Amino acid sequence: MLRHCVFVKFQPSVSRAARDAIYADLAGLDRKVPGMLRLNAGANVNPEGLGQGFDEGFLIDFEGAAARDAYLVHPDHQAIGARIVAAAEGGVNGLFVFDFEIA
Repeated sequence: MLRHCVFVKFQPSVSRAARDAIYADLAGLDRKVPGMLRLNAGANVNPEGLGQGFDEGFLIDFEGAAARDAYLVHPDHQAIGARIVAAAEGGVNGLFVFDFEIA
C-alpha cells in the first residue's frame, strides 16, 4: 500500500465550503481511479506548533505506486489539483507532498 500525503497552506480567503468541496471532489475519485482506497482530510490540530503554516491536509491510500501514478495523470485529479494550487498561499509553494509505502 502507498500513502499519498498532501499538506496545504490555504489562503485565508478560501472559505470552509471551498475547502470541503475540494475534499469531496477528491474523495469522489475513488470511483474513477482503480486502486484508490480511501481519503482522509482535515485541519492541523497538532499542539506542538511545528506545522510551518500548513493548516490542512489530506491523505490518500492507494493499493500501490501504479494506482497512485494513474491518479496523478487522471484529468479529474489534474483539475482538482489546479484548484488546490490556486487556493494555496504562493501556489505550489503552499503545498508539501510526501508519499511512502506501508507494509
